Amino acid sequence: MSRQIEKYAPRVVAILAAVGMLFSLYMVFVFAPTERTMGDVQRIFYFHVASAWVGMAAFAVVFVGGVAYLRSQRRSWDRLALSSAEIGTLFITMALITGSLWAKPTWNTWWTWDPRLTTSAILWTIYVVYLILRGAIEEPTQRARLAAIFGIIGFIDVPIVFMAVRWWRTIHPVVFHSEGFELSGRMLTTFIVSLVSFTLLYIALLVQRYRLEYLRDQVQGLKRHLEEQEIL
Repeated sequence: MSRQIEKYAPRVVAILAAVGMLFSLYMVFVFAPTERTMGDVQRIFYFHVASAWVGMAAFAVVFVGGVAYLRSQRRSWDRLALSSAEIGTLFITMALITGSLWAKPTWNTWWTWDPRLTTSAILWTIYVVYLILRGAIEEPTQRARLAAIFGIIGFIDVPIVFMAVRWWRTIHPVVFHSEGFELSGRMLTTFIVSLVSFTLLYIALLVQRYRLEYLRDQVQGLKRHLEEQEIL
């Protein structure tokens, strides 16, 4: 039974993610109303915020994976952290790009050193360095340990990014309030669908990336075994 779940669960998640993304596109471009002030360009918002959300959630998984690895020294946690870091960096890159595309017609600039933008750029840089660090260290245990520490420390910027619009004066709107969402009606429905769809996409990508890293470890282990046999 467990083998069947392991075999079919990734496929189910991938199908749900694909259906969710298609449904999300319909919601964004057909169901959601046109914003009065910004017009159709506001539709970028649904992709921009969802990408940022997934990126920060992915880095939270890196944090958990790092802590768990330092406690257990199990390679599986390191695989999880690496896989999530790569996907999180991809989504944060998407968030920065869509943010610039949205900013140009809205604020007449591609980039400004707004607190939210600045802390997001720092976050992107931190995890790019994280990936570079992993590639620069050959010894597996040392690489996993240093990456775990770096991922834990780097996560400090995630709550700073989230709270930037509350701590400093910024051009970014506040979407999440203590009372609820800033949006309402069909816009809120579309926004929630986008968040769920992008989250499913993240999970589907994470499962596949983790499996790829697991297979890579198996191949490396097989190579070492064959080399040892040749030496003997």
